[in-house]
Amino acid sequence: MSETTARNALPLLAIGQAQKEMTHNEALLRLDMLSMPVVASIGLNVAPATPNMGECWITGSAPAGAWQGQPRALACWTAGGWRFAVAFDGMSVWSIADGMIARFSSGTWTVGQPNAASYRVGGTKVLGAQGAAISNVSGGSTADLEARVAINAILAMLRTHGLIAT
Repeated sequence: MSETTARNALPLLAIGQAQKEMTHNEALLRLDMLSMPVVASIGLNVAPATPNMGECWITGSAPAGAWQGQPRALACWTAGGWRFAVAFDGMSVWSIADGMIARFSSGTWTVGQPNAASYRVGGTKVLGAQGAAISNVSGGSTADLEARVAINAILAMLRTHGLIAT
């Protein structure tokens, strides 16, 4: 049997284990930092000098000092010192400094680039899959006709993307 959970490395109690409260408390500390994680910023290589209890950061690619050996990890300050969680594909955090969600994928943290099939506001689709490109206006002998065709194409694309009502 493993001593930790597979994804978040939460420590597991062992049969007949003495001082179970130590393992349980460590699991609660890790769970506290990993459930709905919020970080002050992403990419620091040196730990802040005076962190507040419960504050977290995403370490940079070359962390030093107290963070050495923990690249691109979630680092949280606790009463017992720094706790680290190794990022895994799909892990997401809220970055206070950026005011956006950051997601970990293929060894990299990406800020503010959500992936979705569509976006809805108030139940109304406001953004969908990208449509075909609109060709530049060319030819024609009547400027008014060309302008109408181009404007209608733009309006059709805006409707397709859900940016204006149909």
